[in-house]
Amino acid sequence: MFARSAFRTLRPLQSQVRRYASEATSKSGTNPLVYALGAGALGGAGYWYFSGAPGAEKVAAAAPSAPVKPAFTGGDQGFISLKLSDVEIVNHNTKIFRFELPEGDMVSGMNVASALLTKYKGPNDEKPTVRPYTPISDESTKGYIELLVKQYPNGPMSTHIHNMAPGQRLEVKGPLPKYAWSENKHDHIALIAGGTGITPMYQLTRAIFNNPNDKTKVTLIFGNVTEEDILLKSKFDELENTYPQRFRAFYVLDKPPKDWAGHGGFISKDLLKTVLPEPKSDNIKLFVCGPPGMVKAISGPKDKMKQGELAGILKELGYNEEQVYKF
Repeated sequence: MFARSAFRTLRPLQSQVRRYASEATSKSGTNPLVYALGAGALGGAGYWYFSGAPGAEKVAAAAPSAPVKPAFTGGDQGFISLKLSDVEIVNHNTKIFRFELPEGDMVSGMNVASALLTKYKGPNDEKPTVRPYTPISDESTKGYIELLVKQYPNGPMSTHIHNMAPGQRLEVKGPLPKYAWSENKHDHIALIAGGTGITPMYQLTRAIFNNPNDKTKVTLIFGNVTEEDILLKSKFDELENTYPQRFRAFYVLDKPPKDWAGHGGFISKDLLKTVLPEPKSDNIKLFVCGPPGMVKAISGPKDKMKQGELAGILKELGYNEEQVYKF
């Protein structure tokens, strides 16, 4: 387990992080077939007890549950109008917006990792504005999705959503497949995020730690302007406390407070060299998402919908294109 004081200086941190980054990953896990057979046996025993035991109340066998219906099916489905039901203020420029799915027993239909497209056309707009967002609600949640939206100056979509009131509707389409995840796909992943670029990282992290069979190690490097801007920090703190050998988070602030124990300035080459798994490590993956300037400096920009060539700090550190994915 890492001491909290390790955040205070970079040099003492280096040896600890490297050990963490190079630890062998356990491939052990519960055999799904054994689990299913065991659950079936217990279910059968329970039914015998309630239906056949002397003096027991007769209980009819439960009917097989109907398959869950997804709201978003992709392909030619087109945009769906969703009603805003609730708004939660996170900080001075960020809110969580809860949108109702068309039916209360529906799930979103999102997979990991994927995003949604939102569409809005103002009364004086020649063309509609379309922007992608990654929901922060769990993929198994029924009845609604939640979007974490930061309002940017002159951002037409973020401004429109922030001006919405419960009862109003937003056009939404999806899912838009990104990086297909499966349990233990990589031994160790690193998430390099800035601002609301944290949402796809949270989607991926949540899926990993919600699956008891997934033993992937996760390192998060998250850059922001102020401490107030660190979104979803309580979620990541909980993961760090629960899985200290598998999850570590490093926060970088452009304007840190005087008592800040993390790192100041921008996400630097020295920090990434210290906390990331080695480029020569087996089966690793680095994910990058954030403002265009940050992405350009860290990994080189995307080429529209394509990944684009690897450049920036990660290339300088010796990583190759197969090891990096830009959201």
